[in-house]
Amino acid sequence: MATNFLVHEKIWFDKFKYDDAERKFYEQMNGPVAGSSRQSSGPGASSGPGGDHSELVIRIASLEVENQSLRGVVQDLQQAVSQLEARLSALEKSSPTHRATAPQTQHVSPMRQVEPPAGKVATATEDDEDDNIDLFGSDEEEDREAARLREERLRRYAEKKAAKPALVAKSSILLDVKPWDDETDMAQLEACVRSIQLDGLTWGGSKLVPVGYGIHKLQIQCVVEDDKVGTDLLEEEITKFEEHVQSVDIAAFNKI
Repeated sequence: MATNFLVHEKIWFDKFKYDDAERKFYEQMNGPVAGSSRQSSGPGASSGPGGDHSELVIRIASLEVENQSLRGVVQDLQQAVSQLEARLSALEKSSPTHRATAPQTQHVSPMRQVEPPAGKVATATEDDEDDNIDLFGSDEEEDREAARLREERLRRYAEKKAAKPALVAKSSILLDVKPWDDETDMAQLEACVRSIQLDGLTWGGSKLVPVGYGIHKLQIQCVVEDDKVGTDLLEEEITKFEEHVQSVDIAAFNKI
């Protein structure tokens, strides 16, 4: 970077020009004083060669100052580059990859005679004995053991299933029992309905629901076992009370 910066500068390439100008300046300064004094005393003294010499001296001084500053910059850059190189080398030495690439010495043990394993040495008689082994007998024994285990598991499952109580399917039924007219005794009608006792039948709550013209119907809940009591059997038993019951309807039917 510093080298490229110095290549593009014209100070170092044009240095001989300034050296020649400096030499000519000192030659003119050491020349005849009379001629110079006469020229300087004339009316055009300000535009003579003395003015050019003073301007040249100023330029040379400024160039020297600039040269000194550039030399300082170059020295600082060289120091920075050297420090960076030192840090880079230190990092490369301390990195694990650098350690991995370092050659490692391997300890080579002296050669020794390899002995064949004892299991490899076999005689002809041992081979004959291996040929006489029954390979299928073990499979048959395993099949018998597996069959015995399977039968035992099936027997335990059957016993467990038999001991478990069977689920009873039940249903909840809401019945609407309608009387003949408004003169029917609804309390007597409910007593007749609840007098029906069947295996698998359980009566629940009831209430009177107005129908119209002063007539009420009996709405009664019951729970039945599906295998023992059906809706047809309930309707048949309730309608036997002809003096009080006109009809029976199923208002709701839900499985439990």
